[in-house]
Amino acid sequence: MLDSISNGFKQAKSRLTGVTTLDEANLKPAIDAIRSSLLDADVEYSVVKKFVRSVKEKCLGEQVKLSAGKKSEKMRVTPQDHFINSCKESLEGLLGDEESASIKFVSNRPTIILMVGLQGTGKTTTTAKITKLFKEQKKRKPLMVAADIYRPAAVNQLKVLGDRIGVEVFHQADTPVDKICQNAVKYAYEHGHDTVLFDTAGRLTIDSELMDELRLVKETTKPDHVLLVVDAMMGQDAVTTADAFNAQLELDGFIMTKLDGDARGGAALSIREVTGKPIKFLGIGEDLKQIEVFRPEGLASRILGFGDVVGLMQDFEKVADKDQEQDAMKMLQGEFNFKDFYKQISMIQKMGSLKDVAAKLPFQNMIPENADFDDKELVRIKSIIDSMTEQERLKPAVLNNSRINRISKGAGRKDKDVFELVEKFKGMKKMMGMMGKGLMSKIPGLGQLSQLGQMKKLAQSMGGAGGGLGGLGDLFGGMGGGGAPQPAKRSIDKDRLKKARKAAKKSRKKNRKK
Repeated sequence: MLDSISNGFKQAKSRLTGVTTLDEANLKPAIDAIRSSLLDADVEYSVVKKFVRSVKEKCLGEQVKLSAGKKSEKMRVTPQDHFINSCKESLEGLLGDEESASIKFVSNRPTIILMVGLQGTGKTTTTAKITKLFKEQKKRKPLMVAADIYRPAAVNQLKVLGDRIGVEVFHQADTPVDKICQNAVKYAYEHGHDTVLFDTAGRLTIDSELMDELRLVKETTKPDHVLLVVDAMMGQDAVTTADAFNAQLELDGFIMTKLDGDARGGAALSIREVTGKPIKFLGIGEDLKQIEVFRPEGLASRILGFGDVVGLMQDFEKVADKDQEQDAMKMLQGEFNFKDFYKQISMIQKMGSLKDVAAKLPFQNMIPENADFDDKELVRIKSIIDSMTEQERLKPAVLNNSRINRISKGAGRKDKDVFELVEKFKGMKKMMGMMGKGLMSKIPGLGQLSQLGQMKKLAQSMGGAGGGLGGLGDLFGGMGGGGAPQPAKRSIDKDRLKKARKAAKKSRKKNRKK
């Protein structure tokens, strides 16, 4: 997501390596890298100009402090850090504030939300997604209204989605759209629904007929929020569409869909600046749970490679119970076994794709750029753990050559696959132990990792590709991708087994001499 922009900021930061002060001359290469990446990502030209000017003014207009924090917490601040912080502040300014991105619910009557947009943007699925979110997270009792009477199967699609999320769908056949919506509001009053969402029709292009119909629905139902669903992959066309809808309907905000499929993401950075209206939600996948309440600070952090700890914790809280929270704490402190690990894998699968979860981790600079986070690998890892005995899951230290051979046969894998998992499991325990014991007091402020250098050295010593997360990144992304994994060059278990074989051979020679 937004890889093109993120890579541009990485290049910009690298061009300030070794710089001791910021001035016009040494800032220019970094600014040029940002400008180029934003334009390549299809960010609107005037927005790029404003952003670049803001970053430049912050970098040159403020004195760079050489340190931050107090006493033992004090850290050296470099011109690179000052530059990235300036970028982060400017990005957040571009994306808006969290308050404007929130949905306000009415207390004395049903809250009415009008969903609008062109065909193909994922409007019907998105309506179901935010309805599910309202029901589960906000404890609302929503009603979805099938108000698209033109697209074949649109009504049935919404009804199927309603069944999946356990929400009632209102529809009346052979009835004008404005009457359907009016009657739906009345039905909501009578049946205790506190939120009503209209899934309206779209068109391939904006036309007067579409706008007339939507204006009529708006006039007769007086919605509290008019939300435009826009496809992030449309680039500048998405911004143009948003501007046109806003001029006709006076929108309250946007929902960006398919952001996970767009490496550029220029529309996400342009749309608020051009229209003056905030982004409310981000659609980041096809599953009904893959939608996020928009947090400008979180998206800015992810673009700059800081991850999004708050977003990660929110995802975790959606799927975790109290026992899982305790298990997660054990993992963060490096005190876990394969049984604990199995539970956490199951929870991660509920949180979303590995790529999405990894994008929110705070130590992005330690994950190799070419890391392949394969969700199928979680299934393979679970199959290996399933083939272990209870003792082996609880005490991985008992795993020896014969046990590994039995496990690999039971899981339908090769011995080296199991060796690989065991070694990387050990590496992950060391990594998580260092992070947990040294940094637990800093959560959620994981942005200032005082032991980051030590962690990176540990990752490199564990064989992480390109200095990446030898435990976490490689564990989830390195065992497959189609081919069998290659075991570590110096496996601790292999060395021990080799010594054992030599000792056994020596013992047999002595016995023969006797």
